[in-house]
Amino acid sequence: MMKKTIYSLLALLLTAGSAVAQDATQKESKKDSLTFTVVKENPITSVKNQNRSGTCWAYSSLGFFEAEALKATGKTFDLCEAFVVENTYLDRATAHVRMHGDVSFSQGGSFYDVLYCLQHYGICPEDAMPKPGSLYGDSLFNHNELDKVSSAYVKALTGSDLKTLSPVWKNGLTGIYEAYIGKLPETFTYEGRSYTPKSFVDVLGLKLDDYVSLTSFTHHPYYSSFAIEVQDNWRWGQSYNLPLDEFMRTMDYAIRQGYTFAWGADVSEPSFRRHEVVLMPEAKNANDDTAGSDQARWIGDAKSNKEQAQANLKNEVKVTPELRQKAYDNWETTDDHGMLIYGLVKDQYGKEYFMMKNSWGDYNKFHGKCYISKAYTAYKTMNILINKKAIPKDIAKKLGL
Repeated sequence: MMKKTIYSLLALLLTAGSAVAQDATQKESKKDSLTFTVVKENPITSVKNQNRSGTCWAYSSLGFFEAEALKATGKTFDLCEAFVVENTYLDRATAHVRMHGDVSFSQGGSFYDVLYCLQHYGICPEDAMPKPGSLYGDSLFNHNELDKVSSAYVKALTGSDLKTLSPVWKNGLTGIYEAYIGKLPETFTYEGRSYTPKSFVDVLGLKLDDYVSLTSFTHHPYYSSFAIEVQDNWRWGQSYNLPLDEFMRTMDYAIRQGYTFAWGADVSEPSFRRHEVVLMPEAKNANDDTAGSDQARWIGDAKSNKEQAQANLKNEVKVTPELRQKAYDNWETTDDHGMLIYGLVKDQYGKEYFMMKNSWGDYNKFHGKCYISKAYTAYKTMNILINKKAIPKDIAKKLGL
């Protein structure tokens, strides 16, 4: 009986100890986790999935124009990325051949490519073309094979010793794109009415002259425009150049005034990955024994809510125009990825973050969306596409808009 009593007491103590430890762990976890309150969230359309294609520029830009159309008309549109992609690929191939290969030819693109397409070719709804990947037995885009075939075709011309080109070389390339992506529609039916791609633009309620690209770099004069020197800006689309503080103020102002904007940024930082919260922590100690390891390469630095919270409590990188410029000049900041910024949140410490919609499908606990710190945004933004009406009046005046 005495032994039973002792065993019972021990079991009770162990259970109590375990409960205390569990409670302490939960409190510590809660303490180290970030919690968020929405400051401003603007309406957007659903998250899409670009899958195995370098078409983020099409998904982010059309996501932006869908949000603009929703704001203008109150209607939700699902615009066709394939239409924009095929038209842009054909134009880029033409430029590559015309310039004897000196214009890069790849899957990438820019926000301006989509605006250019809307202005010159129009747009169609998603179901006016074959579903992405369906022509080759997939359920989403997979441009790995398409890229090899189309690149070989185009580079066979630019790498040849031909003195002249026949007028039919584009027909062969068009055939490749139609086989993999689909035939570009001349007309289609939407909600019982017949449209051409150009006439369908009017349904969106947009004024295409209202959209401009903004950036912030020191190697060009402020309040002027220039073509950002990256390969995927092959049309040499112009961006207005703002001082960094006004660039950031414009982004914040736009969201608070009910606007979204397409966001082009470098996402190669370890803190980005597929996390829900993206910070720009200060550089780790050079003696960190994981630096340069496979773990650091594939897992990244921000591995848990605890580390996210700890990085948040410390100062993030103090971003200056000089720091931004250095990262751009050193190829540390490149035009990696296009996304959509649509809102603002703040954490329990009062720090604000931009709400971002991605095009990587339904991942993470935010289902394909995440929160980007303002330090990361200031450091790693390449450019944004925005409605002129979303720019503060004093800044717009300096730009002559």
